[in-house]
Amino acid sequence: MRKTVLTAIVALGTGAAVTFGAGPSTAQPKAASAPWVQIGSDIKSGVSGLTVTSRAGESLHPLVVRDNKESGENRVAEATYRPGRAAEVSPIAWRGGPEPVDLEAIDAVPGASDEYVALASRRLAYHLKLTDAGKAVEVLDTAPLPAIGTGDNFESFSLTSRNGKLAALWADRGAGKKRPSTVYSAPFSFGSRGEAEFGKVQKAAFRAPYPSGDVRHVSDIDVTKSGRVLISSASDSGDDGPFDSAVSDAGKLSVSGKGTVRLSLAKSPRLLEKFKGHKIEALHCVPGTHRAALGTDDENAGGSVTTSRLCD
Repeated sequence: MRKTVLTAIVALGTGAAVTFGAGPSTAQPKAASAPWVQIGSDIKSGVSGLTVTSRAGESLHPLVVRDNKESGENRVAEATYRPGRAAEVSPIAWRGGPEPVDLEAIDAVPGASDEYVALASRRLAYHLKLTDAGKAVEVLDTAPLPAIGTGDNFESFSLTSRNGKLAALWADRGAGKKRPSTVYSAPFSFGSRGEAEFGKVQKAAFRAPYPSGDVRHVSDIDVTKSGRVLISSASDSGDDGPFDSAVSDAGKLSVSGKGTVRLSLAKSPRLLEKFKGHKIEALHCVPGTHRAALGTDDENAGGSVTTSRLCD
């Protein structure tokens, strides 16, 4: 388990910020120029999904979701990520509806200010608005994912804008050798009440080239500026690990001027980078850069964030 210096401890349920040290990790990724920075120290403060709200140089402000399930536990938080420096983490209040169970992904709505879509593992999508000077998220509406398969369990969701049209991409996480992931894509828009609306759905199977064993073939998904589909995969042997993860170039996504979405996954995905010792559940290409922000849910060891040049 990593040794991490905790410089201040405040319960996330209080609404106060928590500051963590950027302690040494036993498993630094080879290609990442920045170290892992811890933003949570226990099983209730991992990162199950993230998107970046702003950046300044190498510093980022990720908006993260957490897969907590009990009333009063933190669901959304904002972090300040600075390589090699302590992270500040501020919990964000949930308003406008019952607290979600098991949030697993979040992405910003392209072209909208402070609007996001977050996804719970059992297929419910939440249209959110960041309000109250960033202290709360308000639920604008909810909608189920379409065309799900039997036993699907979701950990990923991404929105992309191409040719003035929106597309959504999400995936069942899959499980080991017997169950590959099913990756879904569809045109995307919002209805009159702000509810998510999905067009014709495409499906494609995906098996991670790495890791093996108790692998979740898709733990998160995103699309680069050039249309490449990046997928993170992770193995999870229990609340104390060991964990292992990787990011792969899985294929291409295109959207025509008429809004037709085409998803093409590679038969042999290209492994981009391994991240031993961590369970990556969040992958986000930071706009205006070639870097991906990566977040982990390392269960009893908490959550951490780093970046790596994966989004060329």
